[in-house]
Amino acid sequence: MENSVKEKNNPIKIQDNTFRDGHQSIYATRMKTDDMIPIAEEMDSCGFHAMEVWGGATFDTMHRFLQEDPWMRPRILRKYIKKTPFTMLLRGQNLVGYRHYADDVVRAFVDKACEIGIDIFRCFDALNDYRNIETCVESIKANKKHFQGVLCYSLTDVRLGGDVYNLGFYVSKAKELEKMGADSVCIKDMAGLLSPYDAYDLISALKKEIKVPVQLHTHYTSGMASMTYLKAIEAGVDIVDTCLAPFALRTSMPAVEPLVAALTGTQRASGLDLYKLITLGEHLEKIAPNYKVHLADHKLSIIDTEVLAHQIPGGMISNLASQLKEMKALHRMGEITKEVVQTRKDMGYPPLVTPVSQIIGAQAVLNVLFGRYVRVSNQLKDLVLGLYGKTPVPIDAELTKKLLKNYKLGSEPI
Repeated sequence: MENSVKEKNNPIKIQDNTFRDGHQSIYATRMKTDDMIPIAEEMDSCGFHAMEVWGGATFDTMHRFLQEDPWMRPRILRKYIKKTPFTMLLRGQNLVGYRHYADDVVRAFVDKACEIGIDIFRCFDALNDYRNIETCVESIKANKKHFQGVLCYSLTDVRLGGDVYNLGFYVSKAKELEKMGADSVCIKDMAGLLSPYDAYDLISALKKEIKVPVQLHTHYTSGMASMTYLKAIEAGVDIVDTCLAPFALRTSMPAVEPLVAALTGTQRASGLDLYKLITLGEHLEKIAPNYKVHLADHKLSIIDTEVLAHQIPGGMISNLASQLKEMKALHRMGEITKEVVQTRKDMGYPPLVTPVSQIIGAQAVLNVLFGRYVRVSNQLKDLVLGLYGKTPVPIDAELTKKLLKNYKLGSEPI
């Protein structure tokens, strides 16, 4: 009987993102390494599948705002976290920046990241054009590290389906990643758009079609994330991303503590110690006030249901609000969110994730303030030209001609 129970049990693995995406999502990536150290050793003993400690906006922010050396953070944390694998978010050919870098730079960066202690590389391309991650993958594999391929989740409607982002699209992309040598595949739902029943269908399909583990990363922005995790877990997802409660919810990830409690006594119980997790959260509660100035508190609600309509990630919304405030144009936010939707459609429905989200957002602002495509950023022209990769849907030929007219890098898409 005991063996039979063990065979049925399939513990969910949990990745902790507190030290990277948690504070990036709600505290503008401002968490200092010194504030991580007091709980680092205890975090290591929790039994997390992995801890995300680097990548994304941390590199940029540590230089510009924290006056810290980003290359030192993984080294410092490794003194306290000896067992748990370190993971980072890598933007493919964009690395941790906002433009494509030369292949030799990409190789050198990945080599150095391996040297300082990164074990798992969550590698994505903003357009799901995997030509843009080939060089990264070669270097990750050469260093014998874990390559996690990413499906950047996006929609054209409220639910999964339609001509662009349907079940077949994501299954096909997952197979492409597995063929490239992915050790696991992650669904990256940066805006919290993945609904519970779509998660069940998508995870079920992926578990049938690919052999590598499937991980789910979503944000709480729309309010659906906890429900989505439960349905994904029912469908057999292998790993989910969470944060300790003080750095969870809002535009961050679901909190780990209620998830652990909800699954206790089930076949998918995590095995993590709920009471230890709560104690770790107490430290974060003490330091969180130091970062409260960066918390987007312009609304009482901790969710943004408008994302279900405009599909703009929380980080992108906060950036737009900051830019408009500086331009004394915050009162036009409603117009601009509507224009983001239209500009995204014009640009072939790309997922709104770095760096494409910044390009679309900046152009939407220009379109509202000066007229549609009266002023056009060079970055948008590069996107239309094809320098960032292939868009999910071809951009209209007449609009392409207008936007690339007399452009110094070319007037015809590559």
